[in-house]
Amino acid sequence: MKLNNAVIHSFKVAKVFRENQEKSNSIDFSTSGEKLISCSEDDQIVLYDCEKGTQTRTVNSKKYGVDHIRFTHSSMTAIHSSTKVDDTIRYLSLHDNKYLRYFPGHTKKVTSLNISPIDDTFISGSLDKTLRLWDLRSPNCQGVMHLQGKPIAAFDPEGLIFAAGVNSESIKLYDLRSFDKGPFVTFMLNQEKECEWTGLKFSKDGKTILISTNGSIIRLIDAFHGTPLQTFTGISGYSNNKGIPIEASFSPDSQYIFSGSTDGRVHVWNADSGFKVCVLNGDHQNPVQCVQFNPKYMMMVSACTNLAFWLPSIEEE
Repeated sequence: MKLNNAVIHSFKVAKVFRENQEKSNSIDFSTSGEKLISCSEDDQIVLYDCEKGTQTRTVNSKKYGVDHIRFTHSSMTAIHSSTKVDDTIRYLSLHDNKYLRYFPGHTKKVTSLNISPIDDTFISGSLDKTLRLWDLRSPNCQGVMHLQGKPIAAFDPEGLIFAAGVNSESIKLYDLRSFDKGPFVTFMLNQEKECEWTGLKFSKDGKTILISTNGSIIRLIDAFHGTPLQTFTGISGYSNNKGIPIEASFSPDSQYIFSGSTDGRVHVWNADSGFKVCVLNGDHQNPVQCVQFNPKYMMMVSACTNLAFWLPSIEEE
């Protein structure tokens, strides 16, 4: 089944989970698409089986809090940032709820955490104005980049370069093998006046970069030249008027952009034309902060306090 406008229009909520008392702040699919993990402001980590549409496990992180949760390359381990005690990144075994390793170094809140698509390298950004490179196998930081502002970061799909968005106005591209030489290219964009950048993502084909914000703007730029391609804004009925970081995501074929919003709905645009495809209503009572499309299966997940699994309602031809 291929994604097209008709299929997207047909997406309906297939299942709703209401485990959390507070809003979800991050979700992530395993590489195989079989598992989903979420974390929320009530310090809960919840694991789901995407094939069966069931919740399989709940892990509490009451002591350290939890944000920016990411699967490693095993669907039974994850890394996450902390919201209490300190700003250490933690590596968790979901199998027996034990921490395997700690990654201390950041001195302020972690704003970005991403694992390489190809190996055990991961990257973190923080309000302490540094980006740090790590390896899951060692608690020691592999490299530090000092920047002029709050960074957010992402790996490209091949895991060879990473992008750092700094101060909501520039994107710096680094070669992973020689990052200590500094960025090999910097794209300057007009600095956001009304909002801040809160997330960066490469499209699966590596051609574009999606920038999420805590305002009513989502930007799409060319990953090779830094040229602005699309701006998805409040003019098209999309709203983020509460100053919260709202996630925007690509479909696996890089054709569509999905985003949550403060009106509790999921907004979908065509990445090439910039046109609004549709708005999906899933009865979210609160702002939808997290939206992702499964990398392997025809399903989408959105989360406010509740978490919803979406499936297309038209039959395959």
